[in-house]
Amino acid sequence: MLVWRGERIGIMPITPFLGGEKFDLETTRIMGVAFETAREAVKRDWGGLYASHSIAKRIIELAKGGERHPDVLCEQALSYFLRP
Repeated sequence: MLVWRGERIGIMPITPFLGGEKFDLETTRIMGVAFETAREAVKRDWGGLYASHSIAKRIIELAKGGERHPDVLCEQALSYFLRP
């Protein structure tokens, strides 16, 4: 269970993909927002576990590199996932 600003918020959708990586609660929340937005964008055509894993992996890599803007995380994950 995650607690953010004194409120229990549950487990973020990206949490199962963290693989032991540790982020502060705000970063985890931001990654979760980016992850859900990206999944929504691809679910019609590609959905499924492979898409979720690929998107999550890229968002986590970007966050480890310091990116914290959910729109940038989402866009970069999608461009990586949709590259030729």
